[in-house]
Amino acid sequence: MEPLRSIDRLSLNQITTDRLNMREAVEASVRAEVPWIALWRHKVAETGLAESKRLVRDAGLRVSSLCRGGYFPAATAPARKERLDDNRRAVEEAAELGTDVLVLVCGPAPDRDIDFARKTVEEAIAELVPFARSHGVKLGIEPLHPMYAAERSVINTLAQANTLAEQHDPQDVGVVVDAFHVWWDPELYAQIERARGRILGFHVSDWIVPVPDLLMGRGMMGDGFIELRRMRHAVEAAGYVGAIEVEIFNRQVWDMPGDEALTLIKERYLQHV
Repeated sequence: MEPLRSIDRLSLNQITTDRLNMREAVEASVRAEVPWIALWRHKVAETGLAESKRLVRDAGLRVSSLCRGGYFPAATAPARKERLDDNRRAVEEAAELGTDVLVLVCGPAPDRDIDFARKTVEEAIAELVPFARSHGVKLGIEPLHPMYAAERSVINTLAQANTLAEQHDPQDVGVVVDAFHVWWDPELYAQIERARGRILGFHVSDWIVPVPDLLMGRGMMGDGFIELRRMRHAVEAAGYVGAIEVEIFNRQVWDMPGDEALTLIKERYLQHV
């Protein structure tokens, strides 16, 4: 399988350099000649929407996605409405920042009722679609590894995400393939093919053994067991040729100086993705 020959599709997912503020992450990306950046809402809020937009624009970076929307389920109707309102704000922020992809981390069940939570996700996405469409923003459903079902998302397989996305036009709703979350799935490659024309993002990191922490346990590409290059070829065969985001939750990576982290990211990206 052919390796990548350049970093023209490489995107720094902002969480990978979490210790850096918006300005620092943008400036480090420019120094490393990384052309894309994926933004997180809490980082945007720290700097301010207008200033974040200015920093990214003036640096000449392209925004691959905004993370995150979602977290739709809640115990009461007013709380569910409040969450949907927050997702509308997320759509507006994505449009203002110049990305057409809002990543959805769909949220856990509020009262152990996972079926109800999944139905809530389905209904909330359907309600959000017209608003997102009017802003030129697509909703990217990101399935999370099953170990996160109780606290982060009741959408845990690419098959589930595809089933939700297929209820809508591909120009409105698609899926995000995050290697860390889906690598284990025996249906993975069939589901990637099923997602043809709907893949809105591809995220890479690695699965290290033993996993040191439920959240902060992602590895740098090449340090674990995921067939990253095979997966990249599969999403490309299914029509995805967009940015490839490096998204790593790992305190050792977070503690690295930004320039050092980006140097390593570029090396491992070309070696393993």
